[in-house]
Amino acid sequence: MLEDAVPVTPIKRVSAAEATFQALQALIASDGVAIGDRLPGEVELARRFGVSRAILREALGACATLGLTETLTGSGTYIRAKKPRSQLMFGGYSAVDLIEARPHIEIPAAGYAAERRTPEQLERMRSLLDRMRQAADLRAWVRLDGEFHRLIAEASGNPVLAAMVDSLRQALDPQSEFLNITKARQSSSDEEHARIVEAIASGSAEAAREMLARHLSQVAEALAE
Repeated sequence: MLEDAVPVTPIKRVSAAEATFQALQALIASDGVAIGDRLPGEVELARRFGVSRAILREALGACATLGLTETLTGSGTYIRAKKPRSQLMFGGYSAVDLIEARPHIEIPAAGYAAERRTPEQLERMRSLLDRMRQAADLRAWVRLDGEFHRLIAEASGNPVLAAMVDSLRQALDPQSEFLNITKARQSSSDEEHARIVEAIASGSAEAAREMLARHLSQVAEALAE
């Protein structure tokens, strides 16, 4: 029977930004273009891919992060490499360094937040979570994501941890945007954030640390891919 012969493979849904990013990667890797070539203009590329210029710019930004392209003001976007660079950089830090450092800062902060958060802070977390779920604009979601992680650190009651998380967001915001373009992480992150909030609400430091650790593990896995 057909159902016995054909394995069931879930169809992965991708965002317009991710689909455009994949199309740009394929174009850059093709034999039809070479390193140093200038890509067609934004209007032409947006028309070709059937997306808005805003979506196209997000995808081009991801390509630049990977070292595939460089956009020169007033000149255009040029191909700089056929394959992604091995080391990703965000806000002056390598992705590897960020992955290594975050657990030592954000996981303890989540544990303290479970023990010390105020009712007002918990309500703000839930409000931010609702706004993230409703956000249709990528950059708006990234801004809310940053506010969410800052609030957890603030709720820890430890100003050193709060300052460290705040400082890291200059690198983590572009990393978050990159992952949402290339891996469509927004929906998964919302679910992980919801588990973190409920763990903090429970008052269990152990549960809060575990949920934050799981979230960071998923981010690290997406970056590794």
